[in-house]
Amino acid sequence: MNDYHTIEQIYSQPLEDLIQQALQAKKVFGKNDLQFCQLLNIKSGGCSEDCKYCAQSAHYRTSIEKSSLLDEETIFEAGKKAKENGATRFCLGAAWKGLSHEELKTKQICKIISKISSLGLELCLSLGFLTEKAALMLKESGLSVYNHNLNTGPNYYPKIATTHSFQDRLQTIEIVQKVGLKLCSGGIIGMGESLKDRLEMLYYLRTLPEPPESVPINVYMPIKGTPLYAQSNFSYIDLVRIIATARILFPTSRIRLAAGRKLLDESIQTLCYIAGVNSIFIGEKLLTQNNVQLETDLAWLKRLNLQKEGYTKLYS
Repeated sequence: MNDYHTIEQIYSQPLEDLIQQALQAKKVFGKNDLQFCQLLNIKSGGCSEDCKYCAQSAHYRTSIEKSSLLDEETIFEAGKKAKENGATRFCLGAAWKGLSHEELKTKQICKIISKISSLGLELCLSLGFLTEKAALMLKESGLSVYNHNLNTGPNYYPKIATTHSFQDRLQTIEIVQKVGLKLCSGGIIGMGESLKDRLEMLYYLRTLPEPPESVPINVYMPIKGTPLYAQSNFSYIDLVRIIATARILFPTSRIRLAAGRKLLDESIQTLCYIAGVNSIFIGEKLLTQNNVQLETDLAWLKRLNLQKEGYTKLYS
């Protein structure tokens, strides 16, 4: 299945057959639960990169408020709250180009990791590009997982960012896996890309030495002031097909329905779960946009008679 054309054939088969194949792949994972992850934006706005979908880029005028790096205690308290809400993974994101081992902010992040590791949550960072030494520093501080999305395929990439390349993203992914961190990497659908671009993104993830520990599938959320604000080109069946294809390609990975879930009604989210999703973000807010309310998610799980990761019974 490392061949692009095989991936295309998987995606394009009759929907019922695709779903059946995805259901078989779900059995390989071995758990019929849903992972709750909570995401915290620890430094907002002012990013030097020009990603055309992102409200935090300094290149565009958006309504996002800029903020400096949050202090350790604020992040620690947010982690405690995430755990109380049922999250087993705590994800931190920051709007900047990345981390080098020589920078003060890298040492600050390592200190934060050391502090919040005591919460017993799996910790994931999404902080941009990494040098190998910076990645090692993060790992030694207690980091479990690093998120670095490919976002789309290589041919479409220059249309969503010009301050870095698709190859730059692959290089950071290579570093993450080389130092022994778990990799979280996926993409965004609905930015004007073609089906081939979406499938090429999955193809490149499939050809990595080790499959990603988790594959987030994000639905593009138009944000006023960004170049892609008026862009949207996906159907809900497109989303379900991408999720099912990802499940088949990565049977041992968490497939996360990430950003944009608020745009989906319960029936579509349920179909996404059937197709292979076993992880979601909880919390009122993602990096910049609103998310589904926790009470709504808990009611949905109860209707599905589905357990959360790390729990043996449903919430009442």
